[in-house]
Amino acid sequence: MHCPFCRATDTRVLDSRVSEDGGSIRRRRTCSACSKRFTTVEQMQLSVVKRSGASEPFVREKAVAGVRKACKGRPVTEDQLACLGQVVEDTLRGAGAAELPAHEVGLAILGPLRELDEVAYLRFASVYRQFASAADFEDEIAMLRAERLTLDTEPQPTG
Repeated sequence: MHCPFCRATDTRVLDSRVSEDGGSIRRRRTCSACSKRFTTVEQMQLSVVKRSGASEPFVREKAVAGVRKACKGRPVTEDQLACLGQVVEDTLRGAGAAELPAHEVGLAILGPLRELDEVAYLRFASVYRQFASAADFEDEIAMLRAERLTLDTEPQPTG
């Protein structure tokens, strides 16, 4: 680590703290040469491996942009999309891998999107899962209905 003031390489860590979301570490450092203090932030870089084999950094806004297309015309706010993006990134970081296949990003989006808006979920799933016919839509809708029926018939906790 180079000192930003004198460019010396001999620095000492005084304090380290993990951020609230666990995605980064803040380190307070001091330079042995000039005695000035500075702060660094270390963040784990998530990489997405595309189908072609190319790797690129995960960008939350890129994931949200795909969801935004599926939500066009739906009652979904930008705040809700931002929260969904955070949930997706937290899920991917929670996996503990630095490199993830692109399909893992899609899978991480499907769950929160289904809870947010079922129509947007169907739109996104139809592209992501490459629906080929109306029967694919019917199967997915039947699954959504079965899940909703299961949730409606489970006994609710009292208290």
